[in-house]
Amino acid sequence: MDSEQRGEKKKRDYLLPGSILFAAILISVALIYNAGKSSDAPSKLDELASQNVENPLISLSEVTREDHILGDLDAPIKIVLFSDTECPFCKNFHFAMQRVMAEYGDDVAWVYRHVPIDALHSKSRTEAEATECAAELGGNETFWAYLDRLMEITPSNNGLDLSKLPQIAAYVGLDENEFSACLASGKHKDAVQADLDESVKLGIQGTPYSIVIINGQPKYAIPGAVPFNEEVSGQPYMKMIVEELLKEI
Repeated sequence: MDSEQRGEKKKRDYLLPGSILFAAILISVALIYNAGKSSDAPSKLDELASQNVENPLISLSEVTREDHILGDLDAPIKIVLFSDTECPFCKNFHFAMQRVMAEYGDDVAWVYRHVPIDALHSKSRTEAEATECAAELGGNETFWAYLDRLMEITPSNNGLDLSKLPQIAAYVGLDENEFSACLASGKHKDAVQADLDESVKLGIQGTPYSIVIINGQPKYAIPGAVPFNEEVSGQPYMKMIVEELLKEI
């Protein structure tokens, strides 16, 4: 097997489990939705929680003020997103989460953690470090503004010209020279790697991958890029998921 074939196999091996997990969550979220309509709703939800709690929900690190949080740290629902900035599915889900926050931001906090998949997207690690520089130089609000703009302009699949990273910094109000010096220093490599290491420890097989915390307790996993509104009949979507979660708080 030549190196190109091995690379393709590695990509397939990485993505297939994510597809399997996504299929599983479609079934699981359907249970959440149907549970709200039946008399045995608590047992249905307990069943779903027990299915998901096997690995990532037990090991998820605590959300603190050191995280990148959009919304209130004390919000009853927190959605911890593990994401790759060059993943096209992550880009789609990013826009879905923007709509979640616009509509449910009083009750939901969005927590962002980095999973640059080097084998697929060699630029995403640098982009992740760029968002950390934005946070260092401009604070949490600037981190989210930078991330939003990056997701808006990247073609995905390693298509972003990295020379645009300082331009994004200027777009969100940062000094380009200070930003470029920060990025060149590599000072945030460890922070990005720590998020990636956590995703490996949790057994996350692909991006995007979200873990839902309700009233301080990790309870559900959402693998895949679930749309905000229903696109395919019978499949879950974030508006439905969040409205069901709100019934638990």
